[in-house]
Amino acid sequence: MGNEDRPLQAQTDWPMPIEGMERLYPQRLPAEQAKEALLQIGRRLYEKGYAAANDGNISYLLAPGRVLATPTGVSKGFMTTSMLVVVDSECRVLEGDWLPSTELLLHLRVYQENPEARAVIHAHSPIATAFACAGIPLDRPILAEALNLLGQVPVAPYAAPGTQELAASVVPYLQTYAGVLLANHGVLTWGASLTEAMYRLERIEHYAKLMLLTGHLPQPAISLAVDL
Repeated sequence: MGNEDRPLQAQTDWPMPIEGMERLYPQRLPAEQAKEALLQIGRRLYEKGYAAANDGNISYLLAPGRVLATPTGVSKGFMTTSMLVVVDSECRVLEGDWLPSTELLLHLRVYQENPEARAVIHAHSPIATAFACAGIPLDRPILAEALNLLGQVPVAPYAAPGTQELAASVVPYLQTYAGVLLANHGVLTWGASLTEAMYRLERIEHYAKLMLLTGHLPQPAISLAVDL
């Protein structure tokens, strides 16, 4: 029996249920506090290399039909409160002078399908995104923290960024998982707070790194059917 086939005592109930909600922001944040928290998460994404250039997007559900979101075309490490926007459930801008992120349809679908979600983060953390490009889910029970705090991380089928098709591609995973890899695109997480959504993203990237170091990559990426 090879090491890859040797069962672990901890994997008896794999997949484990996703973790309980971490109430680090226990109630709905007032708008000004939510804006500052969102800026902090943006800086953290950028500093960790999870959102190069102006990649990635973040949102927070202020109230039903009111979503605070990052703008399009701006580095997450250099945002200011004046750049943030508030949109309704149809992605119409209610407050702010900037255009909302082109991926906001994805966020709105999460809020629609998962009533416990209060924050959504989409990023391109490099190792997890490599697994997404190779079409490989993070589903090996090799790490106790992944078993207990994360569960499996599936790969959603490819759909073009910024489209309703992309938003629809994640629907099967929103009630059962803590996050999902977007094929040839990146990572999506959600949670009861911005902190929980960020922790889940960090855990997914760490899990992917350990999968990489234990031999699950390199593997050729699945190329998109486009003419270059």
